[in-house]
Amino acid sequence: MIQKKVAVVGSGIAGLAAAIRLANSGIRVDLFEKNSYTGGKMTVYEQDGYRFDAGPSLFTLPHLVDDIFESCGKNPRNYFHYRQLDNACQYFWQNGKKMLLKADYGENIKAIKTNFGHSAAQSARKYFNDSKEKYELTEPFFLQQSLHRFKTFLDFRVIKVIAAIPRLKLFRSLNNINEQYFKDKELIQLFNRYATYNGSSPYQTPGIMQMINHLEHGEGTFLPIGGMHKIAQSLTLLAEEIGVRIHLNQKVEEVYSQGKVINSLSIGGKMKIFDSIILNSDVHFAYEHLLDEKIKRPKKTLAQAPSSSAVIFYWGINRKFDELDLHNIFFSKDYKNEFEQIAKNNNFWVDPTIYVNITSKVELKDAPEGCENWFVMVNVPPNQGQDWKKITNKLRDKILDRLSMELNANLRHHLVTERILNPIMIEDLTSSKGGSLYGTSSNNSLAAFIRHPNKKLKGYRGLYFCGGSAHPGGGIPLCLLSGKLAANWCLEDIYN
Repeated sequence: MIQKKVAVVGSGIAGLAAAIRLANSGIRVDLFEKNSYTGGKMTVYEQDGYRFDAGPSLFTLPHLVDDIFESCGKNPRNYFHYRQLDNACQYFWQNGKKMLLKADYGENIKAIKTNFGHSAAQSARKYFNDSKEKYELTEPFFLQQSLHRFKTFLDFRVIKVIAAIPRLKLFRSLNNINEQYFKDKELIQLFNRYATYNGSSPYQTPGIMQMINHLEHGEGTFLPIGGMHKIAQSLTLLAEEIGVRIHLNQKVEEVYSQGKVINSLSIGGKMKIFDSIILNSDVHFAYEHLLDEKIKRPKKTLAQAPSSSAVIFYWGINRKFDELDLHNIFFSKDYKNEFEQIAKNNNFWVDPTIYVNITSKVELKDAPEGCENWFVMVNVPPNQGQDWKKITNKLRDKILDRLSMELNANLRHHLVTERILNPIMIEDLTSSKGGSLYGTSSNNSLAAFIRHPNKKLKGYRGLYFCGGSAHPGGGIPLCLLSGKLAANWCLEDIYN
């Protein structure tokens, strides 16, 4: 029997997950990556003795990584280790309030009671219970299965989900839900921020996104030993061990169709033919730059706006700040105005919400002794030709001024090394439209249903999609599931 061949284009974690599952099922897999490294957005920078995770900084649902190793009969602890964190995030408001939340509902209810009173704590208890219930109800349906296959809707669990649709708040915004639970504007702002976990606005994304906070406070937060990049490194090692042929610095120029069969691609002007192709690529980029013109474009999917992007500063700081934790949020004064300015592409640098991640709080080797490595990020619109040099300079000044005030220290005197990433650079490195961080945004109630399916449908054969702009969405857990769904669908078609 001739061994089937599948090409995977793009070695982000969704592509790595898909390639591993295919190879483990006996498929010959060729993984093509245009960069000199695997991992996509999950890469690393080292500079002047400081180490920075360049991309994702929050790790939840580690069992999804373990599952890939275990599906290959491997012990994941032989490849990478992670630790569970007691603290989830520390929050700072400009009125002087601050609060540390943990990966524990009970402790968080106590913290909210201390800072906002008994009534707020009672509301928080109900809110956390509701978040957990929504997650447990929808996770097997929305995340673990494709919404674009008829057999998914034959699952008895779907009936429970359909019956619960009014309670899922698909047609009300996350902000609207949070205002029902809380009276304190600080708590509304805190729980609104979970919309940014998929690059959306809390004033537009549906209320079901309330369940995202359950991942952090209910399921827990983690950090791989050696940093987030260890996830990509360990998956790359596993892929090589089970026979995935990884081709770095190999840019796929075009994907071709023969009628309704999509099974060939070109690299360096040479045609390569496979039985199937999986694209771990932003779907906008795929249709604009990879797929030949004969392949029909999905208009509704491509009409979706990209998610937000980011400007990220990687700062080496020559002292320690004990008042900061691993994850820290410094909120803007007016959250609604901030998102309106991001949407309008105007003045979003005036008062941005600032995220500061300091892995050297846990991984001491990430910075020289007595120093800290700061990953400082603000949400910005995707690239549409803005003057990012000018914008970045404005953001840099605003951030340094705000953090210097909050920490009662002139940060400019303690900043000893710097690297900057903006939407143009993100777009160039990852081929994501406008440098979007999570593919398409979820700024409408049907976003989950019009996100690109894991297979090119409408009679086509041989082409599959995974990654942040495909089902089920962006972020580490969803990308791992996306790779699994694409690989499983591909295998079914090959062997049936």
